[in-house]
Amino acid sequence: MRSTDAADYQTVPRAVAVMPKTFAAASRTDRHFHPRAQLLYATAGLMMASADDGTWVVPEGHALLIPPRLPHAVAMHGAVAMCSAYLDPRAFAAVPERCRVIAVSPLLAAALAALAEEPVLYDEAGRGGHLAALVLDEVGHAPETPLALPLPRDPRLRRVCLGLIADPACAEDLDAWAERAGASRRTLTRGFRRETGLSFGDWRARARVIRALALTADGRPAGHVAAAVGYRSRHALRATVCRVLGADGPRPHNPG
Repeated sequence: MRSTDAADYQTVPRAVAVMPKTFAAASRTDRHFHPRAQLLYATAGLMMASADDGTWVVPEGHALLIPPRLPHAVAMHGAVAMCSAYLDPRAFAAVPERCRVIAVSPLLAAALAALAEEPVLYDEAGRGGHLAALVLDEVGHAPETPLALPLPRDPRLRRVCLGLIADPACAEDLDAWAERAGASRRTLTRGFRRETGLSFGDWRARARVIRALALTADGRPAGHVAAAVGYRSRHALRATVCRVLGADGPRPHNPG
C-alpha cells in the first residue's frame, strides 16, 4: 500500500514523489508546510488553500503549486480526490516563490496518474524517470489562472479584504470600506493596485466568484449561491464568473 502520510515523501531520493489521497466533504488540514514544493492537484471536488499572503481555490482539473516550507491550510468542499506531487526544489531552474493555481493539461493529468502507479522509488532511467521529467516540464509550461485572492500586507487594506471574505454579499461601496478601514478613498484605491495588482472592484468580484465556486461544490442551490455572494440572480453571477475567469474557466454549475 502506498503511504498517505506526506512526511513519507519529503526525503524520497527522486525528483517527483506522488501521493494520491481522498478526503470526506468538509474535511480540512491544519496549518502545515512541506520541505519540498507541492503540486496539489484536484482530481475531484474542490479545495480551498490559505496562507498569510492569500487564498486559492483549486477546482477539479486544476492544481496549486506551493513553494517549499510555505505554511498553509486546506479546506475541502465536497468529497475530494487529490494527487499531491512533492517536487524536489533542486529539480527547478527557479524554485517557486509564491503560490499559483495552474490549469492541468490532459498530458500532465495522465503523467501524474501513471507515475502514481510506479513504485515510489521508480527507475530514474526508465518509465518512472521519464514520467517525472514530463511532470516537471508540464508544470513549468502550465498557464496560471485567476483563481487566487492575494492579501495585502497593509493592515488597513487587509481589514477590508478580510471583511469582504467574511461577507462577500456586503453591498457597501469603496467610500464606506475606506471609512471602515480608517483610510481615504485614494489610499485604498492605490493600495489595492499596488499590493494585489487588482482594483477594489475586481478584487471583490474575484472574492465573490471564489466563494461561489466553494458553495457550489458544497452542494448549495444556484439561487442560494448567487444571493450569498451579493447577486440578485444566478445570471448576474454567471456574467461575473465569465468576466473574472474567462470563457474557459470553471463555473458554478449546480442547477438547483
